[in-house]
Amino acid sequence: MNATDPSIPLWRQLQAVAAVLQAIRGGVSGTAALNPVAPELRPGVQALIFHVLRSLGRAQALRQLLAQRTPPPPADALLCTALALAWQAQDAPYEVFTLVNQAVEAAKRGPATQQQASFINACLRRFLREREALVAATDTNPVACWNHPQWWINRLQKDWPDRWQQILAANNRHAPMSLRVNTRRTSVSAYLQTLTAAGLGAVGEGATGVTLDQPRPVPEIPGFAAGLVSVQDGAAQLAAPLLLSGLAASDPLRVLDACAAPGGKTAHLLEFADCNVTALEIDPQRALRIHQTVQRLGLQATVVVADAAAPSSWWDGQLFDAILLDAPCSASGIVRRHPDVRWLRRETDIAQLVAIQARLLKLLWPLLRPGGRLLYCTCSVFKAEGQHQLQTFLARNTDVALLPSPGHLMPSNGATQGTVPDNRDRDHDGFYYALLEKRAA
Repeated sequence: MNATDPSIPLWRQLQAVAAVLQAIRGGVSGTAALNPVAPELRPGVQALIFHVLRSLGRAQALRQLLAQRTPPPPADALLCTALALAWQAQDAPYEVFTLVNQAVEAAKRGPATQQQASFINACLRRFLREREALVAATDTNPVACWNHPQWWINRLQKDWPDRWQQILAANNRHAPMSLRVNTRRTSVSAYLQTLTAAGLGAVGEGATGVTLDQPRPVPEIPGFAAGLVSVQDGAAQLAAPLLLSGLAASDPLRVLDACAAPGGKTAHLLEFADCNVTALEIDPQRALRIHQTVQRLGLQATVVVADAAAPSSWWDGQLFDAILLDAPCSASGIVRRHPDVRWLRRETDIAQLVAIQARLLKLLWPLLRPGGRLLYCTCSVFKAEGQHQLQTFLARNTDVALLPSPGHLMPSNGATQGTVPDNRDRDHDGFYYALLEKRAA
């Protein structure tokens, strides 16, 4: 799995991985934590940190057995990095003895870990001697077995008593690289021929989807720069057709994408139908990404830097035909793609996010014309952010009709609570979808 220049010493990579892990533990997203990593180290460090995050629960449990007192954060991050990479020999990215030796070397060479180098060496040498017994001793620890925080496991057990194990197992697998074909420029069949000509294997998925046999760096994807395709998970590709299919209008549809960055769903709306899309984003830097996305695809949207929850600051008073509310959420459905999420989220975050979602639903619903549609979605498998949120909204509003909707999509296995054309057997992230129609007063 060495994804970087083999001339770069492994100890340097391990130092960088430990620094990224420490930043994530401090509340920094994985993407932001990787930004300071030197370009020549970044590919290897990213591959290694993903491995670490998918085994962090086990590593922390092993570290607790090896050292009852938590060492300083830099030393703990390096120790847990080594344990996460080495605990399972058959899946280790390097030979286990090499990982241990290089982790000790990283400790000796790191200003923040030099004083703990002997301690780290002693822990890892003991781990090598007693690995089988130590791993067995952690097998009864749910956090070690499932590599998710205990509160997360508990919530899934309550929400999905028959599926929680499959969800957790799916979260620990690698996500496929899925693309959405820009059907204004080409077709799935034509693009598959382009990939074949480039020597790349792929399969078509539904009306717009393509899944690569092997992930590729985005700049190397044929046709990406020319706007033929976008990177988008299969579950996320459902949003535009769900919202717009069969929605009648004499003029181009007036559509609001309420939480639009980075612009993938905005672009899909424009690819799918002739419509005028207003894309809202509260963060100016993230709003720039929407501009870049639609420009690359040869599309045009009205991008507004504004808070969707403050319509008086941006709404012109004209009702929308359709509203896409891809609400802020826990991201519990995309853990396999963003393994840092499970360690960043706190149990108290869920109630705060549910309140934000409810507020957005309440404030945006009046902006929809009678007969118009609102698609509420989250990339979450927690019922509080999906099924329960919808039930509360329906109970508080009498002018709402729930149209056939997918409901909760589980990561990877394609299982749903509703009907998802062309998507039941696809390998996709976890999502929730509810399609709402506004009744005339």
